[in-house]
Amino acid sequence: MALLGPNGAGKTTLIEMLVGLTPPDSGAIEYGGCSFFTHKAEILETIGVQLQESTLYKKYTVRETLQLFASFYRGPTQEAALLTRLNLQEKADTRLEKLSGGQKQRLYLGCALVHNPQLLFLDEPTAALDPQSRRHLWELIQSLKKEGRGVLLATHYLDEAEFLADRILILDQGHVIATGTPRELISQHSRESQLDVQVRHLDREAWTRMQREFARLRLQGDLEAGWVSAAGEPADLEVLLQQLLAHHKGTVQAVTMRQSRLEDVFLQLTGRKIRDE
Repeated sequence: MALLGPNGAGKTTLIEMLVGLTPPDSGAIEYGGCSFFTHKAEILETIGVQLQESTLYKKYTVRETLQLFASFYRGPTQEAALLTRLNLQEKADTRLEKLSGGQKQRLYLGCALVHNPQLLFLDEPTAALDPQSRRHLWELIQSLKKEGRGVLLATHYLDEAEFLADRILILDQGHVIATGTPRELISQHSRESQLDVQVRHLDREAWTRMQREFARLRLQGDLEAGWVSAAGEPADLEVLLQQLLAHHKGTVQAVTMRQSRLEDVFLQLTGRKIRDE
């Protein structure tokens, strides 16, 4: 399950409550029908956590770090197999201060996996990674899914959620505002298509007329930047496109029409304004 929400929605707070780092104000947390508050020690043996921010001892090597985390649990760990899985076997004796960002993130995931948990909590594990490192972590997460492990993934990347998640939960201001599969959410909340047109010069008179005529569309534009964006029924978008082409003949630089995506659902449900609280 992917956990989505704007800044300050409560994603990290929720994960911290689920793993025992932050006490909830009210309510209950259960794993397999057992209260987390009365069976905490047993439950912590079955879950793994990769937090949004991790600060580990930089002078330790990769191997020493995994051994340290393994010592926190009762069960055995297959250190060599885990290093191979993380593609860190050649960095096993390298200190953390010498690792790249992607290598550190894979090690942090390894620390969450060292005791072979059945449920993983990952809080933005691919943040600030280059595309190659990000894709490698996607593959790791997919392999964990195939093994039957549960994964709760908090992310700001809509493409990541759409690619990895079987189900999605959207939080806003501490409340669940939508949940379902990616396809279900798109079907329920954004049945529209999206049209984006870039022109060299957006004619003010024609733009004002289009705003009146196509009030049923969610129409946006910028006269100076020369772009028009609209969401609505495909038939209406086609008429709008014909008018744009007619009024801006020879100045249209790019046209894109597509079906709604998870990003459109997210923006529709949470709004476009960035919140930093």
